[in-house]
Amino acid sequence: MFKEFKEFISKGSAIDLAVGIVIGAAFTAIVNSLVKDVIMPPIGLLLGKVDFESLFVNLSGQPFTSLAAAREAGAPVIAYGAFLNAIISFLIVAFVVFLLVRGVNRLRRQPEPSTRDCPFCLESVGIAATRCPHCTSELPPAEAAPAQG
Repeated sequence: MFKEFKEFISKGSAIDLAVGIVIGAAFTAIVNSLVKDVIMPPIGLLLGKVDFESLFVNLSGQPFTSLAAAREAGAPVIAYGAFLNAIISFLIVAFVVFLLVRGVNRLRRQPEPSTRDCPFCLESVGIAATRCPHCTSELPPAEAAPAQG
């Protein structure tokens, strides 16, 4: 069992997973701060000085001045403001992940090929070549030839 565990740990995927979790936790803290401290205050100001985090429905029938007071008293509440913050946080995380994946995909795109195969001798020739240096055959234009990387 120890040998299997050692093999699991030594694989790159386990280390990648651990790094991903640590980076994800740090990223979550950044996004939560972005939502709570940067994005929500201007939105609340635009909507009439509303602090989304403090929005709640009191189910107890007793009056409470804040969500914190209601929770401290143990009153049943629906904290829909916190839920709205969570939705906004999710949308921001999803958008940032989309941008990251999009950027990585751009980096991973194959560069335009600089060579192609001669259709006659199958040797590699320059993409703009009009004659094969190996078999001296005349080559069709590069657009018509299949691109080889």
